[in-house]
Amino acid sequence: MKSKNIILGLNEYSEKELSSSDKKLLSEAKKAAKSAYAPYSKFKVGAAIHLKNGKIISGNNQENAAYPSGLCAERVALFFASSQFPSTTVRSIAVTNVPCGSCRQAMLEYESRQGSPVKIILQKEKNKIIISESVSNLLPLSFSYKELKKD
Repeated sequence: MKSKNIILGLNEYSEKELSSSDKKLLSEAKKAAKSAYAPYSKFKVGAAIHLKNGKIISGNNQENAAYPSGLCAERVALFFASSQFPSTTVRSIAVTNVPCGSCRQAMLEYESRQGSPVKIILQKEKNKIIISESVSNLLPLSFSYKELKKD
């Protein structure tokens, strides 16, 4: 068996080290988290997306008593951005926590669809921010719509 080492390309920063645009995006995500609808888990998450047209779209998790019916913050923001600005490229996404697998797959779909990387800014702890220059670093063994094409 041949072994292969997978390097993820994630970098850790403090908030002081962020660019002003990354700070602003993270601030918008934090603001969105405050109004999340999370009566069951009490786990509020916010996301903010910076589009190529300069718009910032935010979203937060929306829970439902029928648990699978809720949506995570990242998907709420992505789906709204896509519905309102369908041909605009997503430049970066800030999230106030680490995305679940469903959100990683959804973000990767947008990155694949637009043919350019999406920068991810994650803040799980107060002064610990993880930045990746591509969603693919968060889901290294992924699949895309290409695998679904029939010959």
